[in-house]
Amino acid sequence: MERFGFADARLGVAVSGGPDSLALLLLAHAASGGGKVAAATVDHGLRQESASEADFVSDICAKLGVEHTVLNVEVSEGNLQSNARAARYLALGQWHDEARVSAVMTAHHADDQAETLLMRLNRGSGVPGLAGIRSTTEIPGWGGSLFRPLLRWSKAELESVVAQAGIEPVRDPSNADEQFDRARMRRFLAEQDWIDSQALAASAEHLEDAWRAIEWFAAEDWETHVVPDSDEQGRGFRYYANVPRAISIETICRIIAELGGATTRSEAGMAFDRLWNGENASLAGVLAIPGTEKIEPTGVTMRVWRFSPEPPRSAG
Repeated sequence: MERFGFADARLGVAVSGGPDSLALLLLAHAASGGGKVAAATVDHGLRQESASEADFVSDICAKLGVEHTVLNVEVSEGNLQSNARAARYLALGQWHDEARVSAVMTAHHADDQAETLLMRLNRGSGVPGLAGIRSTTEIPGWGGSLFRPLLRWSKAELESVVAQAGIEPVRDPSNADEQFDRARMRRFLAEQDWIDSQALAASAEHLEDAWRAIEWFAAEDWETHVVPDSDEQGRGFRYYANVPRAISIETICRIIAELGGATTRSEAGMAFDRLWNGENASLAGVLAIPGTEKIEPTGVTMRVWRFSPEPPRSAG
């Protein structure tokens, strides 16, 4: 925990009752001496057993002397896994504030990371996606710190921690339901004796480092190469495009956001390609026009891309 800056913090643990989250609870309790941990269980109400599983976690926390809260949520119709995830993190975000914990910890581990990396490779994801499950980030949809300290641990190691404690964990049947992509990937990895999940997780960690570097340089690019450009067309920006494509994509997304629009990195990448080739680009109600400008006193000619809201289309 010291590596992430949480050495002396009061930490919250999300505990479902499965082997991974129970191992996280036991490890956090041991590492903190028992006094700096609070636990929460989200009951989605999607399975008949969910209430009794929350009670099961309450009993374990009581034996450990850990404060425990059950968070009951409703999951909206539609994409079940996505909506359940959104409801879960919203509840954990609210609990983060009410329980006054420094961060909420979840039990994502190396096998989860390996599954995520391979699934995103299969979708053609860029560096942000290939960075996988982040070790530290914000609680989605809420804010506050989300902390995943077990990304270097294998699932087998976590199950061993729980077994040594003499606890029989909950088994969620949806984890093996192959209507979900992740369950199919999980089965595929289990059948491959030559794939090292911890090595894949390490690769995702290296990609996370690369992504954080891109984010840092994109912030620098915004500060040094983007200037306001209000003219007869209204508010806008001039962008002195002089950095690699991956960084420019982040800057283009930020320019679009500043002008009240929203775009994907894929769309921003296509706009970059058009502008680089000297063609206009239009995305999210913003018109981008390429050009060049001689920078004095050096006399260096640079690409300058002007972004402004698209003029209204004439009727008829």
